[in-house]
Amino acid sequence: MKLATLLLILMLTLIGAFTTLNWGLITTPTDLSLGFSTVKWPLGLVMLGLLVIVTAVFLAFSLYQLTSTLLETRKLSREVQASRELSDQAEASRFTELRKFMEAEMAQQIALHATSKSVLTEKMGQLETNVRASIEQSGNTLASYIGELEDRLERKKIAPPVA
Repeated sequence: MKLATLLLILMLTLIGAFTTLNWGLITTPTDLSLGFSTVKWPLGLVMLGLLVIVTAVFLAFSLYQLTSTLLETRKLSREVQASRELSDQAEASRFTELRKFMEAEMAQQIALHATSKSVLTEKMGQLETNVRASIEQSGNTLASYIGELEDRLERKKIAPPVA
């Protein structure tokens, strides 16, 4: 239990014990002035009644405060939950935007790669054609040199060595 609750129970117990021990004096009638008239009532009973009324008002006020605090807490909890959901939606939206951006960038990179690959393939084809032409030209040059050497050998009538 909370300290305040324990103190309240202790105070009510002490008041109850005091009232029980002094019940004879509490119920003794006395002349009481109400300002405009005088009545004969027991002063202790009137004071005890006032104490009960003040205690009841205090408890009602405490209950009212507790209820209003709980309602306010509930309202704030709902607002926090709504804010949390809103921030979660914003975060999801940012993730969606990021995914779209990443997909666009990947598509752009794939297109760039495909373009680079086709350019590279075309250049490799040109180089291959140039190399083949060079090889063919070298082969033709070599064949013409060999043909020229054969012609010279035939003119000198030297037979080529048999390998």
